[in-house]
Amino acid sequence: MQIPFKSIGIIGKPSDPRIGATLTLLYDYLKAAHYTVMIAQDSAGFINDSDVQSCPIETIGLYCDLVIAVGGDGTFLAAARAVVAYNIPIIGINLGRLGFLVDISPNELPGRLQDILQGHYTEEKRYLLRTKIIRDGHIIHEETAVNEVVIHRWVTPSMIEIITKIDGVFLNSQRSDGLIISTPTGSTAYSLSAGGPILSPSLNALVLVPLNPHTLSNRPIVIAASSEIEISFCQTKQINALVTCDHIEIPKVFISDKILIKQEPKPIRILHPEGHDYFYILRNKLNWSSGYHTSPPC
Repeated sequence: MQIPFKSIGIIGKPSDPRIGATLTLLYDYLKAAHYTVMIAQDSAGFINDSDVQSCPIETIGLYCDLVIAVGGDGTFLAAARAVVAYNIPIIGINLGRLGFLVDISPNELPGRLQDILQGHYTEEKRYLLRTKIIRDGHIIHEETAVNEVVIHRWVTPSMIEIITKIDGVFLNSQRSDGLIISTPTGSTAYSLSAGGPILSPSLNALVLVPLNPHTLSNRPIVIAASSEIEISFCQTKQINALVTCDHIEIPKVFISDKILIKQEPKPIRILHPEGHDYFYILRNKLNWSSGYHTSPPC
């Protein structure tokens, strides 16, 4: 059994009208169990307690040894980026639709959560990507991504021309609508929609997926997660590109800029209920083997 937790942070999706009941249930349960509870500032208004403690999401990791994300995968991604530097684990409660990362439903509270808090859980580590925008030899912006980094064409009907290097070695040049650099976590997100492969979360790998490439032979490629990816542009006239890290936009990237992408050294720590099965989640969320109740016959 693992060491029990003492101080717990809650990060919710404040724009979801359903979140109030779940946050209240969660907060009341944790307070009754004598945990110290810290609520992300933008969710504290859902709690009817004049003594509720709150702080910005960016600093919640300072006050907690565990964070619970309540919402969908987007809420979980925001929580992961906020706490990765603090090396504290995350639990996901699913109020969304697909929910590849958030695997406890509200109707399983508080039973599933109680088991985890008592040390009955499976821990999984997932790595993030760090993106740096380099202009005139200087870093002008840095951002992290759990799922993917995407370079898009922006405010132009034309394709963008991208040059990709892996660890300083030329990979290819392509004309396309953009490029996705995805972690195994993100391989079931935008990358999957663009025709990329699903990567098992345990793989130490990344996948590069072109968006609507001009040349049909330009296909996704899987590379080592330790690789440094360098993206530059070869346009003859000025265009703007848009870089997104998960859902965070970095606009006004110029053709003279370079984009460096590398794995973050620290992983996020995800706590799942005991018996967590990634392949069951794939079957369930993607409707695989829908004609079988158990393993199909040989």
